[in-house]
Parts: sequence; structure tokens; C-alpha cells
Amino acid sequence: MSALVRFERLTKAFFGVPAVDDVTLDVEEGSVLGLIGENGAGKSTLVNMVGGVVAPSSGRMLWRDAPYAPRDAAAATERGIAFIHQELNLFLNLTVAENLFIDGFPKRFGLIDRHAIEARAAELMATLDLDLAPNALIEDLSPGERQLVEIAKALHREAELIVFDEPTTSLTPRETGRLFDVIERLRAQGKTIIYISHVLGDVARLCDSVAVLRDGKLIESGPTTTFDISRMIRAMIGRELSGLYPERSAGPTDATVLDVEGVSQPGVLEDVSLAVRRGEILGLFGLMGSGRSELARVLFGIDPAERGTISLDGRPLPTRPRERIRAGLAFVTENRREEGLMMEASIEDNLALVSIGRFGRAPLAFVDSEALTSESRDVAERVRLKAGDIHVQPAKALSGGNQQKVVIGKWLMRSPRAFILDEPTRGVDVGAKYEIYVLADQLAAEGGAVLFISSEIEELMGVCDRILVMSRGEIVGTFEAPPFDRPSILAAAFREAA
Repeated sequence: MSALVRFERLTKAFFGVPAVDDVTLDVEEGSVLGLIGENGAGKSTLVNMVGGVVAPSSGRMLWRDAPYAPRDAAAATERGIAFIHQELNLFLNLTVAENLFIDGFPKRFGLIDRHAIEARAAELMATLDLDLAPNALIEDLSPGERQLVEIAKALHREAELIVFDEPTTSLTPRETGRLFDVIERLRAQGKTIIYISHVLGDVARLCDSVAVLRDGKLIESGPTTTFDISRMIRAMIGRELSGLYPERSAGPTDATVLDVEGVSQPGVLEDVSLAVRRGEILGLFGLMGSGRSELARVLFGIDPAERGTISLDGRPLPTRPRERIRAGLAFVTENRREEGLMMEASIEDNLALVSIGRFGRAPLAFVDSEALTSESRDVAERVRLKAGDIHVQPAKALSGGNQQKVVIGKWLMRSPRAFILDEPTRGVDVGAKYEIYVLADQLAAEGGAVLFISSEIEELMGVCDRILVMSRGEIVGTFEAPPFDRPSILAAAFREAA
């Protein structure tokens, strides 16, 4: 095979710091290239240069051996490049057909030719083996169906290179399987694909070749058959990772910290009871729609409970989130970008979000900026944050894994008694995941209580002392102490969901 795209000594620096550093790499036509690396390794910057979002600082790109330098994203689209991002670029209030033609509708007698756009949409849906009506609203579709509509947009534009950026983050296993079928069909049609993912098993299964970036440099590349997962991890983080999960440094006591009794919310939660002990990491597993995140929101006070009690250290919690924060409850939301961070604000301002009151100096409560900066830097060091000057660098400039560390760090500044971690490692690379697991262990070892919510059963088995299974808003199974029986946990989740 010949190269569709070739990078020759490609470099991109921001404020003098290289994000991509002297990368030379071929993307073979009609193949699937797995592009992997830790958050901040340079993956997004590399594909953004292909997509015309940013221009190289030095080096060059070739498209079928001819110089390629897109002036902007529109020029890259015209050349035949499409992106399937985690956050899909769809208009929820428009139909499938309207989204496909959003940048140019065919017209007849001066009006939009509805018959033409719906016929083309139906043709593309059939190509993807997707049973969707062209006039279906995007807001009524599942995440997996929306993603396939985004792929249909790429096919409508006759894209030759399709970049998938963490495409399975919000998908169920069934939707993931369908996506993989579609990618294999695209490859069979001669499309070229760059597949970016932290799920290394998926990379090994799906890709023809692998390229590993670390600190902006190309570390290794070659056929997937020469890369097992251990080699991928070693290349990504630059060292051996002795086990995917750290050993627990302490265990739970008999003292209950967070106590939930009979919590119910009509149509969402039904008589949920659980207790998280001091020093315990309690896992909560369930299929999509089981009520896990809804329970977290109720526990934190974002959504009300119709009945039931929630207590911390034996005292009933007040109603509102602000009061529960003061009482010692922390909540790491699953949606860090929209609910966990102020993306335009500095890292320091984000770290101070829930503890700023502690730094007020009487009598006018001016902020003691020196004390705040000092403690923020201590917390940034504790969570091993990879960043520049936290006083000025905005949260949006961080990688996903480092953004999550900021979310956790802001709660560490309050030293809470109980932590609710809702999907804390979603969209995070293997190295940052390990560091988050270490933090969870430290929080428990210091006497805290951790409720760890995840859709990844393997990580719950790796970090938790107990695992509860939810389905249809209820607790349907309790599994004590590792080693856990994975088939039994899955059976409980699927049996009750059936």
C-alpha cells in the first residue's frame, strides 16, 4: 500500500513549547492506523494539522506524494478529510437529513428539495446498515445512532480520510460493536482511517498499524501484530506499569461514613440503600440507564429525593449541594467539561472553586492570594498535574486526564469526608487512570469514604473493596471483597435489566 498522508519532520509549538516534535509517519491508504499516547502526548495536535485547524511550525505534509498545506478546516474538508469527535457536531433540533446537508441544501424552484435530501439520507443510512428515518430528529437518537449519522455526513462529503477521536466513550457495548462493523466496512470500501483511543484492546482488535506518541514525539510505530497491550503501555508511558491497578494501602473499618437509607425518586430510583465505610472504596456498577449517575446527583443534592435519608458521619445531610459540601461531601461529576470545570478560567481559579471562602482575610474578606497560590500548587503537585503556570493557564488548555486531576484537586482543597466519583477515568489514558486509582486509594487510606461509579467492570474489580450492582434504579446485587466473580456481576446487571 502507498501512503495517503505522509508527515515529514512535522513540528508544532505553542508559546515555544512543542506539542508535536519532529514526527515522520506514513498513513497508508485503505488502512486503519491506531494513534495512541497519554493525554497531552500530541495526538490531537497532529490530526488538527491534517484537518487544517492549526498550521505546522516546521516540517511538511504530503497528500498522495503532493505537498499538502490546508489554509483552514474548510480546505481540509474539501480535500476529503472528516472528523468524528467525542462531542459530535450535530444540531439536535434538526432531522437526520437536515444535518447531512447543513452546509448546502439542494433546491428546487427556490425551495429546499426535501425529496432529494431525504432520498440521499436513506441511501446513506442503508450504506451503514442503519434503520433510521431521514426525518428523525437527532435529539431522539441514542449516542451510537448519532455517531453513525456523523459518519454518514463524512460519506456524504466523500471523505477519503476519516479521523475517529475517542469514538466509544459514550457508547454501550452493543453500539461499540456496531461502530466497529461500520469501520471495517469503510476500510473494505478503501477509506483511510486514523483511530484515536485509550481503549488499547480496541486498538489491537481494529487497527492495521499502531503509532505511539509521547511528549510530542513518535516513539514507536509498526503493524498491530507486533504490538501487544504491554508494549503499547510501555511505549506510551516510558516505563513498565506493574499491574493496571495499585495495591490497596489500607482497608475499610467498621465505621460508616456515608449512609443511604431507602432513597427513592419516582421513575428513577427505588428504595436505594447503601453504606460506605471509613477507608472503603465502594464500587457501583450498572448498564447504561441503570440509575448510577442519577443516584450520584441525588446524593449530592442536585436532584431531590421523594423519600429516604442520606447521612454523613451519623448526621442527616442538609438539602442543597452547597450545604452538603460544607458538611464534607465531594462530587466528581461524569461531565467534567460542562459541570466540573470553568474551561476559560485558570487552573488555580478552578482548584479554588469550592474552597475560596477559606482564603478570605477579615474584615473585608479579601482573598489571601499568596496562601491560595501556595496551596493550589501543593495540590497540583499531589495529583501530579502536568501543566504550565497554574495561575494563568486556562483549564481548556489541559488534556482530558489533567482536566480530571484538576476536578479531583479542587475537592482535595476542602478535605471532604466522602467522595462520589462518577466515571472518574472516562476519556483518560492508561497512565492518568493509574494515577487516579492511586488518588482514590489515598483518599480511602486517609480515612475518607469513596463511592466509585463506573461502567468499566474491570476497573471496579481492580480498585474496590465491594461492588454493588444497579438496575432500573435499584440495587440488585452485592459482591464482597476481591477476587470478584466478573460473570456473576455481569449476570446480575443483565438479568435485572432484561
